[in-house]
Amino acid sequence: MSGDGLTIGQLAREAGVNVETVRYYQRRGLLPEPPRPPGGIRRYSAETVARIRFIKRAQRLGFTLTEIGELLSLGEGHCHEVQALARRKYQSIEARIRDLETMAVALRALLSQCERGESSPRCALVERLSALEDDSGA
Repeated sequence: MSGDGLTIGQLAREAGVNVETVRYYQRRGLLPEPPRPPGGIRRYSAETVARIRFIKRAQRLGFTLTEIGELLSLGEGHCHEVQALARRKYQSIEARIRDLETMAVALRALLSQCERGESSPRCALVERLSALEDDSGA
């Protein structure tokens, strides 16, 4: 194969994703699709590898693909806007953590009831979860 740049398969391997992920990111507008030369195959630059790695790192931080698109469109020189987006993401994660902690406490209490045998012949978890249907605040 001749030509500069990476094929889509090589790009995917270099970036640590599969080819369908590359195509999906292109459909979402997160990656440019290089032109196909007449009778040839598309070639991708090293910058595309870096962009995919950026997308994957941002996903690991909890950013959605839509938010990542925002980050990419802001680019360099928009630090305040990027910080605002990151601050909103941080606050969202903190809220989810609080919700998860509340759920963990409730589940731990139910498990404790089961372990102490404080239930009728039915399972305490099933009884409590069935009762939750009637609880508007739970």
